Amino acid sequence: MLQKYSLWAIFIFFVFFKADAYDPLDPFGNITIKWDVISWTPDGYVALVTMNNFQMYRHIPSPGWTLGWGWQKKEVIWSIVGAQTTEQGDCSKFKGNVPHCCKKDPVVVDLLPGVPYNQQIANCCKGGVVASWGQDPVGAVSSFQVSVGLAGTSNKTVKLPKNFTLLGPGPGYTCSPAKIVPSTVYLTPDHRRKTQALMTWNVTCTYSQFLASKNPSCCVSFSSFYNSTITPCPSCSCGCHAKKDCIKSNSYKLKQVGINTPRKDNAPLLQCTHHMCPIRVHWHVKINYRDYWRVKIAITNFNYRMNYTQWTLVAQHPSLNNVTQVFSFDYKPLVPYQSINDTGMFYGMKFYNDLLMEAGPSGNVQTEVLLKKDKNIFTLKQGWAFPRKIYFNGDECKLPPPDAYPSVPNSAYRSTMPFSSIGGFILWLILLVW
Repeated sequence: MLQKYSLWAIFIFFVFFKADAYDPLDPFGNITIKWDVISWTPDGYVALVTMNNFQMYRHIPSPGWTLGWGWQKKEVIWSIVGAQTTEQGDCSKFKGNVPHCCKKDPVVVDLLPGVPYNQQIANCCKGGVVASWGQDPVGAVSSFQVSVGLAGTSNKTVKLPKNFTLLGPGPGYTCSPAKIVPSTVYLTPDHRRKTQALMTWNVTCTYSQFLASKNPSCCVSFSSFYNSTITPCPSCSCGCHAKKDCIKSNSYKLKQVGINTPRKDNAPLLQCTHHMCPIRVHWHVKINYRDYWRVKIAITNFNYRMNYTQWTLVAQHPSLNNVTQVFSFDYKPLVPYQSINDTGMFYGMKFYNDLLMEAGPSGNVQTEVLLKKDKNIFTLKQGWAFPRKIYFNGDECKLPPPDAYPSVPNSAYRSTMPFSSIGGFILWLILLVW
């Protein structure tokens, strides 16, 4: 009996405490941090640290990532290339050559673009911005090189760092303990010789929207050509805690210098709305053709202090397996389960609309999507034409309740008399006149 209850306890733990880091639309998405020891030094090692973002639609925006860990012994960082620690710590016991960082729990950030070449390595110095794997695989990597001292000098004496933390740029990521894996193999520039790291360990970090914030960060509204009613975002979709500090769209404060300057704590300055979300996604069912149907999607920014670079929008709808054309956005199907193709990612065209400006006249981007009808499933009834899920920058948005969706008018109200009865009545009048 006790064993039965123990199994149930384990099941409930994984369902309620672990499942929140699982994303059904990106089941294999994570950020993997790989440490490759490329050389030994008299008192430690030199490691190449590479951060790979394997999340399909969640990137790390400005002001970028922050990576922390704890040393198991008395290690120090002699030098670092392509990044820097936020604090040096107490290095007073060192004479002459002073380490870059002596803290027991260093915190590392990326360097900004434009630093001198002797401080750079490949895939560094982007201000911590890392693209999503689905949007830009080349830009989904960030690296730095670190020289560690007072550490082990062989595979058997090295103690792996512990208690990894990752901010991207805010909370939400949980990192696993470091795990030794097979050494990374490298190809020489001429691709004729293979070399390998002396030692490699990995850390895997997964994202949980629940840990990032107790409230959503975006909401969704609906409208359609067949109903004049607009279904707005639910009230206080993103919480109304910021309502006391919001600004009306016609406020004189918007003319103040520096009103759009971001704060160090990234605190938003929102436009006063009933939903109080920084982002609203509007889905409009625009036209119903014989063989196709058309949707208009608009994304509006209500945050006066933030613009969104490399933004992504993910939608789940049964008809996305029949996308014919997408106007003014780039589009990529997401097929985490090979038998189901109902999810797609929209993102801005580079140098055209991949930057969503802060709240104001330019704070919106929009597109139209042409979809081919599947006669077996297509209908405008019961809200079928609206998405099942919407994500912006990897966070799920708050949708209106299903009973509030725009409904198809009942054709019975257009005419209370059947067509055959109307025809018979007209024929009777003609005969009567005749």
